[in-house]
This record gives sequence, C-alpha cells and structure tokens, in this order.
Amino acid sequence: MSEVVKKSGIAAAYDQWAETYDTDPNRTRELAGHVLREVDLPIAGHEVVEIGCGTGRNTEWLTAQAASIRGLDFSEEMLRRARSCVTDPRVRFIQHDVRTAWPLNNDSADFIVAMLILEHVEHLQTVFTEAARTLRTGGGLFICELHPMRQLMGGQAQFSNTQTGERQMVPAFLHNVSDFVNDGLSAGFELDRLDEWRDRDTASNSIPRLLSLLFTKK
Repeated sequence: MSEVVKKSGIAAAYDQWAETYDTDPNRTRELAGHVLREVDLPIAGHEVVEIGCGTGRNTEWLTAQAASIRGLDFSEEMLRRARSCVTDPRVRFIQHDVRTAWPLNNDSADFIVAMLILEHVEHLQTVFTEAARTLRTGGGLFICELHPMRQLMGGQAQFSNTQTGERQMVPAFLHNVSDFVNDGLSAGFELDRLDEWRDRDTASNSIPRLLSLLFTKK
C-alpha cells in the first residue's frame, strides 16, 4: 500500500459514507454506472487503472472486460468494502490520494477510468499529468463527472451521516467544461469525444446531470 498523506476532509467524509454508499438512493451514482456501461470503452483484454474506485461498484464490471485492474482510492473504508466485494486475483486495490504522484510505473496501463472523483480535486492538471505518465502511447482516459451546470445549481456529493442523521456535504470544486478539455490537451491528450448526460426520465431541455470525456494519449 502506498503512503497516504494526512487524511483530508474528503477522505474522512467518504469513510463515513462507505457504510451506506451502495444502498442510499443516488441518481448521480446510478446514471454514472449506466454511462460507463453505455459508452463501449475499448478495454477488453487491457490493463486498466480505476481512480476513485470507491466500494468497487464499477470495478466488478470492469474486471469482466479487462485483463487486470488497479483500483486507487484514498478512503480506507471504501476500499475495505471494495476488497470484500471484488476478490478476483486480477484486481489490486491501492490506498492512495490521486492528487499526489501515483504509485504506478511509467507506461504501465492501457486505459484509465475516473468516475465521479474530479469534483474533489482542486487542481486537475496533476491528475492529467499522472494519467499521461502512466498510460502507454495510444492509451485512453475516460472521465465521467457531475456536470458543472449541476454544480452551479447547487449539486454536490452529499449523504446522510448515520451517526448524526444530518445531511453532510463532501468538499468539492467547480471545474468548467473548458478546464477538463484544456488541461487534458496541455497534458498531451487528444479529445475524442465529449458527452452530456441527462436523467433518463427528464426532458431533453433539462440541465444535464453528468459530463463525460474520452481522451487518447498522443
């Protein structure tokens, strides 16, 4: 396990949320899972890194497609549940804060998946730089995040604290669509696709819930 820096408020919040994360009603989480399965990512038989793997909800599905998975998350409790849920020997879970240098070798992965994690990262450039370092040339980076328009309307990762009963907001940062695009380009990626996703039971002119981007390392 890599050295974990001093626990942040974000990691502490996810430690508390872990107990109910998979059972609480959560339209953002459910739509993100649908998006991951819908976009037909080219991961079959490849070495995949999943940052912000959480309780392993998506890891289990990714494992059925990929040759191997390395899942990174800085919440000890989230990872404890992931390890109990996903026991395939091709999966390795690593406790690590992705805002710091990743404990992965250069050119060691074919694809990176980042689901609902970057709203908790203040400086995106670090993540894009580490992704570019870790990926082989031609490798892919898929990002799926809460849409900035949702954030501007007050949307934010949150949960009911089982100890206090209070609604708890997880610290988050607003990134414009252009921030994702420009930081990706400056790190040496090409943007292949950008999509906006709405809840399936809402009108086409409703505010998108999610933003997804697919990059390729040049």
